[in-house]
Amino acid sequence: MKRIFLIGYMGAGKTTLGKQLAEKLNYEFIDLDHYIENRYRKTVGSIFEEKGEDGFRKIEHNMLHEAGEFDNVIIATGGGAPCFYNNIEYMNTQGITIYLKTSPLTLHQRLKVARNSRPLLRDKTEEELLTYICDNIERRSCHYEKASLIFNADHLDSYQDIEQATNALITLIRKTGYL
Repeated sequence: MKRIFLIGYMGAGKTTLGKQLAEKLNYEFIDLDHYIENRYRKTVGSIFEEKGEDGFRKIEHNMLHEAGEFDNVIIATGGGAPCFYNNIEYMNTQGITIYLKTSPLTLHQRLKVARNSRPLLRDKTEEELLTYICDNIERRSCHYEKASLIFNADHLDSYQDIEQATNALITLIRKTGYL
């Protein structure tokens, strides 16, 4: 029964890398936000609107605990998941956590393209977006850095890089003796 939790800021590559990792390890892949959306039959954005951030974080916490009981699974959490309700401590007891550390400038490049599909970013100018990213990473890094492993995810912009990153990540996990 192995569980690997991928954490990091939005745009860090948790879903992209998680799918590749799950395929190579023959594990199930769960994107926690999609898991929540399927369970509640609503988008994360609409849950945020209806219940507020606190209400969403409670749902996220419960769904993390549910998915965190599955065996041989890679779970990509939402960017804020490790920062609430001792979720990072829970993940660390249930398996191995990997912080996909990404620089604010790399995140800015990735997120400015996808900002229309992310409600929290939609109305921000490029300058506001960079400031928002920097501020959030500064607040969240104390939680992210409690992960079992820290992996630089700045170079996931091509298939070859994703393939190489996945292989490097598997090697890193194996060095811990977890796999």
